[in-house]
Amino acid sequence: MYAQNFIKTTRMEDLIKKIEDASNFIRTKSNFKPEVCIILGSGLAELVNQVKVNATIDYKDIPHFPVSTVIGHPGKLILGELSGKNVAVMQGRFHFYEGYTMQEVGFPTRVMKACGATTLIVTNAAGGLNPVIKVGELMIINDHINLQPENPLLGKNHDALGPRFPDQHAVYDKILIEKAKSIAKNNNITCHEGVYVGVPGPTFETPAEYKYMRIIGGDVVGMSTVPEVIVGNHAGMKIFGVSVITDEGNPITPQKISHQEVIAAAKEAEPRMSLIIRELVAVL
Repeated sequence: MYAQNFIKTTRMEDLIKKIEDASNFIRTKSNFKPEVCIILGSGLAELVNQVKVNATIDYKDIPHFPVSTVIGHPGKLILGELSGKNVAVMQGRFHFYEGYTMQEVGFPTRVMKACGATTLIVTNAAGGLNPVIKVGELMIINDHINLQPENPLLGKNHDALGPRFPDQHAVYDKILIEKAKSIAKNNNITCHEGVYVGVPGPTFETPAEYKYMRIIGGDVVGMSTVPEVIVGNHAGMKIFGVSVITDEGNPITPQKISHQEVIAAAKEAEPRMSLIIRELVAVL
């Protein structure tokens, strides 16, 4: 499969055209130009209720767009106003484990950049590796470890989209991190800061894997986020990421978990995450 995917990436000569097709289609539905793209993870789709909606577009209608296949990912693009800023909210995302290539997973981020977004906010449901971080709490991402088997930048580089070898020393914007931490503190929200480990899924991790990921420096683990962040960084976007802790897989207190439990825990914590994002967007 990996060999087939690699061949596919080397033939993506029409990537620029696909981005143009998708972004032009979105413009036919609305002349709204987003400043911020917000990608919502599993069970975290309710932020859209706080958006003054200009247009709603199903992913399946956008040319070349993937389609969400996972429960908790409605599969809609919402264009509208949040906290006085123009935003594009992706109500659901795509994953490598769904059978998409990493280039396909990162494609919507490129489309949002082409539509005008210069800031990328990513959210996710994640398992805790650091025993200090508990279910229902939030963690601001200040770095990541990529354990996924492919990189969305594999294949021919398009200089118009970004450099061949993008630097990753400061992927997550430090100013946005500090602003978000201040917002959390002012609203008495428990919010940690740490490293997100990206894995391919769809299996949850074994106790030994949890232990390994903690040893190498991870604080939380999830099956998403890293591809979109790599693409956003490649495109020169400012990036902010936050995880909602839905289970504790740390070596001290490992526990069984199901996707239904992940969604339930994410929904319970979602209002706190939404508050931080709403106030963060206001001060961008």
